[in-house]
Parts: sequence; C-alpha cells; structure tokens
Amino acid sequence: MSFDVASFRSGFPSLASGIAHFDNPGGTQTPAVVGEAIARTLTGPLSQRGSLLVSQRNAEDAVAGFRSAIADLVGGVPGGVVHGRSATALTYDVSRALAKTWEPGDEVVVCELDHDSNVRPWIQAAERAGVTVRWLRLDPATGELDLSSLDAITDRTRLVALTAASNLLGTRPPVATVAARAHEVGALVHVDAVHHTAHAAPDLAAMGADLLVCSPYKFFGPHCGALVADPSLLETLRPDKLVPSSDAVPERFELGTLPYELLAGVTAAVDLIASLGTGSSRRERLVSAAAAIADHELRLRQRIEDGLADLADHLTLHSRAADRTSTLFLTLRDRDPKDAHAFLAERDVMVPPGTFYAVETFRALDLPVDSGLRIGLAAYNDDAEVDRLLDGLGAFLG
Repeated sequence: MSFDVASFRSGFPSLASGIAHFDNPGGTQTPAVVGEAIARTLTGPLSQRGSLLVSQRNAEDAVAGFRSAIADLVGGVPGGVVHGRSATALTYDVSRALAKTWEPGDEVVVCELDHDSNVRPWIQAAERAGVTVRWLRLDPATGELDLSSLDAITDRTRLVALTAASNLLGTRPPVATVAARAHEVGALVHVDAVHHTAHAAPDLAAMGADLLVCSPYKFFGPHCGALVADPSLLETLRPDKLVPSSDAVPERFELGTLPYELLAGVTAAVDLIASLGTGSSRRERLVSAAAAIADHELRLRQRIEDGLADLADHLTLHSRAADRTSTLFLTLRDRDPKDAHAFLAERDVMVPPGTFYAVETFRALDLPVDSGLRIGLAAYNDDAEVDRLLDGLGAFLG
C-alpha cells in the first residue's frame, strides 16, 4: 500500500511552523487527534477508577484502552502492559526488582549499541548486587553488532539487555539471535524498543523479548513510557510499593494515580498509525501501516544518503549497518556540529548535535563527545524538507 504523506502531515498543527523536523528520534511532533484525546479525557468527567459513575468508568476506559493499544502495537497482551513516566524510569524499576533475585557470581550482559537507559540501570543494579557485567560489542567499521561477542553470554548470565535499534546509528541488531543464545542458558532478555517502535511494529515473541520498553512520544504520542512482558513473568517480580496499593499485575508496578489523559493520548496515537494500514485487526493494521511508513522513510533516507555522498570530503557517515532505521549519524571533519545546527536552524531545519545518551556507542566509535549530527526521519517528513536539509548542509559545508 502507498503512504500519503501530504494527508498525514495535515493532521499535525505544529508543522505549520515551517520547521523541517529531523530531530524525530528525540521525540516526534504531536497530531491534533492526540491532543484532543488528552483534553477530552482530562476535562472529564473524570474520577479515580471505578464502575458506578461515568467519571469512574472514563478512568477505567483510559487504562484499558492504553493497555490494549500498546499490546497490539508490540504483539503483547494487555495484562502485561505497564505504564511508566519514561522508558528510563521503567528500566530502573525493573532492574531493581530483578536485582533482588541476583547473587554474587551471576552476570548481566549489556551492549555498546544502546542508549544509556538500557546500560546504566543494569550496571548500577549489578554493582549493588555484586554481579559481573559483560559486554556485547559494536563493530565500528560496519556499525553492526559484533556477533563474536556473544561469548559474553555464559551459563552465569541472568539477564541480557539489548536495543532493538540504535537511537544513534539506526542499527537493528539480530535481537532474536541474541535472545535465543540467552534463553539457552536460562537468561532473561530486556529489549529497549524505544527507537525501533518509532519505525516498526515490534513482535515481542519473534524478538524473543521477555521484557520490552517503548516510549509513545517517539511515535506521535504524549511523554510517557510503557513496559511489556508476559504477565506470568511480572508475577514473579516484587517491586517496592505502598502497602495499600494494588498487588495485582500490572498495577503493582504503577506507583500512584495513573495519568488517565496521557493514557488516552497514547491510544489515540496508536489508532492514528493503525488508520494508515489495512487488515481485520488493529494489530494487522499496525503492521501494514508500519511497512508503508518504512518504505516512505527509507526512500527519503536514500535521498539524504545520496546527497551526503556528494559532501563526502567534509563528513563521515557512521550509519552503515545493512539493517537500520531511517536515522543517520555523521561527524564533520573540519567544522563544529553546533555551528551546523545553528546554521540549519536559521533555515528552519532542525538537526541536533550531541551524543543522544548513546555514550557507549561514542566510546566504541572512539569519537569525542558532541562531535556529530543526527538526522532522524519520521512519517511526516517529505521531499521538500529533504531538499531544504541537503541545500542547507551544502551551503554550510561548501
């Protein structure tokens, strides 16, 4: 199926600003339908959850809608969907709960491709538990996961934390291969799908993910996070919680009153994506829509890569993996990326510099901090914006 980018763009009031947003890996723009769902829920009637009054039922519906929408998006079940303030907060929460089961001599494995939110919580939990940390390595020459480093997974491994797509390079490592190796030794697999979910409809089972996190604000929703797992696994974890709060799964992981309006916004974002696809179920429509959006984004990515090739004397493109998202990371050879950011901003083109929390990837690439630019596409980017980007880079570097 084809993707009508002009029609899709018309649903985003912020795009009327004229800014060409290539900062999408840091968070997409928000469509009107999401803002309307948030306002409609927030202005009520709205109460604490219950069944007797419409205000109570509205809260219940917001929670149930959120769990069902995220489950359809990632191939999970509603009873295994946990809301959190962010993917980072959720990863910290689950790392603390899992660390209670670890003992000295156990090992956890983290990856150089990951955002620090899927590295530091595990390292810090391991330090507190007296557990050894091992690494899955990045091959700097290819931008791929170095599969020889799978030897880091041993019969002592309790958990492997891995991204489904690098938020810096776009690389999609072979998560299913890593997960199969981890499961052979009885280890759990925690997948950071924050960047991946913005460009695909993840499949929890196909990935072999025991735990998966994503962030709705990366795919047109409000600022919050979601964790998805099999409810039976969540039943085995005992997070710290208040005595009177529910001990049921998934509620035992959700501290305090849920932000019902944000949950409704997430559901609206998922439904918007689903409306672009075909199929008898929302899951089928989401998978179909993701494929159409990916075709659009990857066509634009190829246009950008072709344009960057003409500027090859001035920059190095580090996004090289065979399987990757529509995200490009490049360094400039003789110019400051902050100056490039400012130059492009004058043209209403948003391309941010920085490490984007991918500190281990920077170390593996042997790059100085804040030495590059990240260009990240979303479904609403179009050819005219790509032209403005390439013209601006050419003018800055030429």
